[in-house]
Amino acid sequence: MSEIRNYTLNFGPQHPAAHGVLRLVLEMDGEVIERADPHIGLLHRGTEKLAEDKMYNQSLPYMDRLDYVSMMCNEHAYVMAIENLMDVKVPLRAQYIRVMFDEITRILNHLMWLGTHALDVGAMTMFLYAFREREDLMDCYEAVSGARMHAAYYRVGGVYRDLPDFMPKYKTSQWHNDKDIKRMNENRQGSLLDFIEDFTNRFPGYVDEYETLLTDNRIWKQRTVDIGVVSPERAHNLGFTGPMLRGSGVAWDMRKKQPYEVYADMDFDIPIGTNGDCYDRYLVRIEEMRQSNRIMKQCIAWLKTNSGEVMVDDHKVAPPKRVDMKGDMEALIHHFKLFSEGYCVPEGETYAAVEHPKGEFGIYMISDGANKPFRVKIRAPGFPHLAAMDEMARGHMLSDVVAIIGTQDIVFGEIDR
Repeated sequence: MSEIRNYTLNFGPQHPAAHGVLRLVLEMDGEVIERADPHIGLLHRGTEKLAEDKMYNQSLPYMDRLDYVSMMCNEHAYVMAIENLMDVKVPLRAQYIRVMFDEITRILNHLMWLGTHALDVGAMTMFLYAFREREDLMDCYEAVSGARMHAAYYRVGGVYRDLPDFMPKYKTSQWHNDKDIKRMNENRQGSLLDFIEDFTNRFPGYVDEYETLLTDNRIWKQRTVDIGVVSPERAHNLGFTGPMLRGSGVAWDMRKKQPYEVYADMDFDIPIGTNGDCYDRYLVRIEEMRQSNRIMKQCIAWLKTNSGEVMVDDHKVAPPKRVDMKGDMEALIHHFKLFSEGYCVPEGETYAAVEHPKGEFGIYMISDGANKPFRVKIRAPGFPHLAAMDEMARGHMLSDVVAIIGTQDIVFGEIDR
């Protein structure tokens, strides 16, 4: 008789469904997974250590590059931590802009997750649909910051600048004639707020299209129902947050339970699952996109009727306006000191967390009174989710590993930081 033994299979780190440089060492009995061992460390960029060697403002662009699909949400936690230590009060208009862009970022993240998760499982069209809407939201990022991804738009004390009064327009080219351009620029005639409002009116119809493609699709349900089931108790014990926790039926959302900025004034619901499987987590994220759309509409309505400053009026933290800097010696000195030395943050420690699209994203910061942090520790939501990979995958087939990685919505920039 030949001896039958388990064999080891390397999944990644160059696997197209690994969502980053994840190496999974799978111990398999035929097609069934006996053990899954996630290996990280192939990306490691040392973001936390780099932040300890840079002035507070200089570390802000590093935050965009952690989870590079949820850029502004990462920035939000970082600036909130510094604002806690410095006791900075953010102007109300800036708070509304932050909340609106947090929700734009949430939709951006969920669209990327939906497209790639469906592609991993075998649905090609979904990817093209999701990226069609991402294009519009990327244009919003570009309009306020000049960058499509790594925006560095949030600042300690507010945001970099107010929302622009016009949207960039497409121009005639060898690929698009005048008729095409007229159609493409139809919703770009007004301000950025008008453009976002037009998007919020169209978006629920797009989400209906996604659901038509997937929600009752029998292949999608065969690949996701009862796969990677996590009970509410285990989700708690494993440190799950965000859609991974809510998919297991726990109604925990930091925007409701520990509201920050103006979330306490927003009217929205927390979607929760019942079975804690991949399919429930899919439904939770789909409904989250609809709720984000609701929040964006409320922010747009407020921003259209209320004006005000978007940056705190303290030149020890915020640079003077450009026109002042050109004509006033004191403003020039403030500008020079701020960009050459930064600002010193009072001694102390703080933890600031936001409801990031993937879960609770937190920044633990210790200041020793200098112009750079003594210690920065990032609480990445994807890390505990990946740690549960073994428990979620055990007893499933090899093809289910792809569905489980997809449902975790992993981005390696924040996990192996």
